[in-house]
Amino acid sequence: MDRKTLPAGKYTYIRRLLGIVILLIAGGILYYLFSPEESSLFPQCPFHAVTGLDCPGCGSQRVAHHLLHLQIKEAFNSNPLLILAIPYILICIYLEYFGGKERYPHIRQSLYRRKAIYAVLLVIILFWIGRNLI
Repeated sequence: MDRKTLPAGKYTYIRRLLGIVILLIAGGILYYLFSPEESSLFPQCPFHAVTGLDCPGCGSQRVAHHLLHLQIKEAFNSNPLLILAIPYILICIYLEYFGGKERYPHIRQSLYRRKAIYAVLLVIILFWIGRNLI
């Protein structure tokens, strides 16, 4: 199929999707081969560098490395909130980018209601505070 037979929107969508897939594969290879704890390839958290405290995202790079090595316990220990949020994140990605919002508009509306967003924000803030107190 050449470029002229595809509608412009669909061609752009396929190019973007292909770009995302290539970036995910490249990132996955890097995170599989190199540990963020031992390699200087990966950026450090600026919040942690300045304050010495962990932000809600601290440990996310280690989570990626551990999950790619099927080390679930170590991944959970690096950032339990991220591990618990994976289903929520995947549902949101499906709803936004893979046609889920047309098929399941009620789920999208529930997840994006103001109360739901405030609840997610509250969980993140409580996790942020809690992980620095323990």
